[in-house]
Amino acid sequence: MKKILLPALLFAATVVACQAPQADVLRLSGHVVGTDQGIIYLQRFEDKMYTTVDSATITDGAFSFRSAVRLPEIYGLTLDPVKGSPLMLFLDNGDIHVELDPANYYEHSTVTGSALHDEYEAYLAAEVEDIAGYIAAHPASLVSAYGLTPDEIDADIALLDTTLHATSYVRIAHEVAEALRATGVGLQGPLFTLPDTEGNPLSLSDYLGKSYVLVDFWASWCGPCRRENPNIVKAYNAYHSRGFDIVAISLDKERDAWLAGIEKDGLTWHHVSELKFWDSDVSRAYGVRSIPSNVLLNKDGIIIARNLHGDELQERLAELYK
Repeated sequence: MKKILLPALLFAATVVACQAPQADVLRLSGHVVGTDQGIIYLQRFEDKMYTTVDSATITDGAFSFRSAVRLPEIYGLTLDPVKGSPLMLFLDNGDIHVELDPANYYEHSTVTGSALHDEYEAYLAAEVEDIAGYIAAHPASLVSAYGLTPDEIDADIALLDTTLHATSYVRIAHEVAEALRATGVGLQGPLFTLPDTEGNPLSLSDYLGKSYVLVDFWASWCGPCRRENPNIVKAYNAYHSRGFDIVAISLDKERDAWLAGIEKDGLTWHHVSELKFWDSDVSRAYGVRSIPSNVLLNKDGIIIARNLHGDELQERLAELYK
């Protein structure tokens, strides 16, 4: 089988000159639940990755930032800049207060004082499906740029205010759309070779040619992935004896957490990871922007389905193996 070369431009760490507001002074203060002393980190969000831009001392549970940063913009707050995922914040020029609760990946934290963050929370609560309609109603909002999807990408961008056209969110949406066009149903899935759990190279091509292979994108820190894993275990147990196989690609950052997740969930198939979080060349090549995500390949490596979860996965495999 001819190996597909992944587009170099797709992975280039291009820094885009954005027409963004000049640096302003962030007025952010808050309190950390259950923590009296320590350090808290402010991180800039870009392409699903977080980069630390400032830190503050926690004293008697309280902290504050007066950082010169670009506003409005998306940031994160975390107690650990290496492990885990920070609390995502849509920050503007308001007097912002954060009640930071570290439990369950900051799930119960609260943010007040940022109108932009209020809009983001309303966007999440509404479970917006009509992205074009949302953008048309909020053309100059950073939430609209953040919510761009590869579907109808050119038409959706045209609805955005021109001040947002040079942002990384628009650039990345274009790149994802390009990757999805190259990995649609009926096309050959990009081949890859990545380290397995022992650090040895494992190639997707080694598992083609026999039957159907599910390439599954997940991570130990991803709650929805962990909830979907029992369904994948059920599928594997039902059809592995008939040739069905799985190659799982983890978007973990920490090897120990990755291995612990595999063991705890009883995932007895093939596992690989770059341990690069969202900075994964393979996930970019397949246009993966959220997890859990998967592609189902036939024995020739042709993609026959994308994102089969729950009953859909069971029904498709039952149809293929009947």
